[in-house]
Formats: sequence, C-alpha cells, structure tokens
Amino acid sequence: MKINLLDYTQESLTRLFEELGEKKFRALQVFRWMHIYGKCHFDEMTDIAKSLRSKLNEIAEIKTPSLVSENKASDGVIKWALEVGDGNKIETVFIPDGERGTLCISSQVGCALECQFCSTGRQGFNRNLTVGEIIGQLWWANWRLGRYDSGISSEKLITNVVMMGMGEPLSNYENVVKAMKIMLDDNAYNLSRRKLTLSTSGVIPALNRLKDDCPVSLAVSLHASNDEIRNKIIPLNKKYPINNLLSACKSYLEFSPKDYVTFEYVMLKDINDSLIHANELVGLIKGFKCKFNLIPFNPFPNSGFESSDRKKILQFQKILQNAGFITTIRKTRGEDIDAACGQLVGKVKDKTKRQEKWSKLIPITEIH
Repeated sequence: MKINLLDYTQESLTRLFEELGEKKFRALQVFRWMHIYGKCHFDEMTDIAKSLRSKLNEIAEIKTPSLVSENKASDGVIKWALEVGDGNKIETVFIPDGERGTLCISSQVGCALECQFCSTGRQGFNRNLTVGEIIGQLWWANWRLGRYDSGISSEKLITNVVMMGMGEPLSNYENVVKAMKIMLDDNAYNLSRRKLTLSTSGVIPALNRLKDDCPVSLAVSLHASNDEIRNKIIPLNKKYPINNLLSACKSYLEFSPKDYVTFEYVMLKDINDSLIHANELVGLIKGFKCKFNLIPFNPFPNSGFESSDRKKILQFQKILQNAGFITTIRKTRGEDIDAACGQLVGKVKDKTKRQEKWSKLIPITEIH
C-alpha cells in the first residue's frame, strides 16, 4: 500500500525524505507543491528530479477525499459530502461572508460523543479521520473553489478554518494537531492561529495538552448553565463537569492567540433558555474572559427539541450583555441544505449501534 503524503507535516516529511536518501530541501519542495500549488501528481512537480518523481510514484501518493455530492444553499453556503472509504462519508462546509471565507472541517466519521441535540451524534461513530483526510478537506475546498485554476496559488478564498464539523476534534487529538500544524505552516496554508478555531465539548486532558502543542482559538460547547442540564444534553459533562472545564479554559487562555474563549450556547426551547438560566450563566462565568455565541437550534428529524423563539433569545442575550459579556446570535447559514450548526450527518457505518437507539423519538419531557 502506498503512503499518503498528505498525512505528513513538513517536519515528518523531511524525516521521510532523509530515510529515502534524499536531501531535506526536496521534502520542502514537495510539501509546497502539494499545499500551496494544489498538485496531486508528482509528474506535475516540474523542479523535482525525474528520478525522485519516479521513486515517489512507486511508493507514495497524494490522496484526498473524493466528492460524492455538492449542494449550494440560497445564501451561498456550499456543503460537500466526501467519501473516505468503506462506504463512509463526511461533510465539509464553506461559508462565504464578504471578504471572509470560513471552512468547517470534520475530524471523525460520525462522533464518539452523544450530545443529544446534534444530528452528527445520532449517526453514531465509525473511526477517526487520518491527517490526510482532515487536511484533504482544506485541499479539496481550495481546489473546488478555483484557487489553483491558474496553476499558481492565487488570493486566499478560505481565510478561516473551524474544527466544528463532524466529530469531537480532541477525541482525535494526534491527527487533528498534525493537520492544524499543516494549516498554520507558512509553506502550506499559512493560516494565523487567530483564524484557526477548534471547537470542543470539553475533553479536558486533551485541552490541557493543546495549550502546549498547538494553541489556536478556542470555542467551547457549553450549552448549559449548570451540571444538571449539561449532564443530560452533553453526557461528557458527567466525566468533566462545568467547573473543571472552566478551570481548563482559564489555563488555556495563558497560551491562546486570543485573550478570550468563545462559549457556544444552543438555544433549546424550555430546556436551557429561561431568564433564570441566563442569570445563572452570568454568575457561573463572572470574571471570565469570554464571548457568548447563542445558536438557535437547527432542527433535524426526530430530534425531540425545538428552537427557542426569537423573543426569548433576545431576552437571554440582553441579560448577558448587561452583565458585560459580548454576546452574538449566530446567523443560521446553509439551513436549506442541512449545512447549519448541528445538522452535519454524512454517512456513517455505525459501530456503536447508536442509530438503533435513536430510531424512536425521545420526548422532550425526558430531558427536563
């Protein structure tokens, strides 16, 4: 089986080339051809010796996920379903917004967590994505959006990347960190740490490692003002309660490229959206450097949840703002193609049998 060079950071690719008896600068050349110029065939790398190209053709490949389908929403959002082998499909979403283009990248086939309001979690879990499958989504999107059409790397179309697609990034720690290092590399995608965001439900041991290994902007899926509610909608909270999570976030801020953490809070009707919850949240986060992103719940079949009404969301926002917190309400994008937050499902050969568990509607009353 050929090795996929997309699985390699610049550092590890250099080691590979040294093992092959090649000079270090050859690795840098190939690395740049792959990521800056979007080449996936060695014969197109014109400043590489023919003998090296021949050797690479024998032992290596540049393999990206392959397109299954493309859907474009009325607001310009594009969702790609990408094949990653064995019948598994992931979803990647591009969100244009003026001069900014944000790519939402998946890290797992399905998700090992069971957040009850997320359609990805309902799909179950198959496996972690490889480094090449993670970075391959960025490669693919750049290619599909036409960045490499002229044969050279033109102006960036993707200015921001968020690890917010299918899966919990910190549950695939090693591969996600390697992929993010490629995204940050000046000889690849040259993203700044401020424009690369990792979103987590709170895998604390991995979060504590991340601050040393690859600190990027941090978004935390909080979604509740107390452990009782969070235990029910995010089972991971039973292992890593809110106060422990907040302590880890405070420690992370010492290394973060931003001086605040973004707390994501999905608004679930009659679950976590009362004014009591808002005031409880103020007390919980008092003195913490953060921003809040309130997310109207995006429906999916048999979710058992409804979104809070607009008036309730605005009241919730006002309480947080009056307490001094910057609080935005996320604009729902790509909803008409199921590309909005919490709606990504792909196609997962579920090893957890979770799809069977969720085949029946769960009454909202069970969540109260």
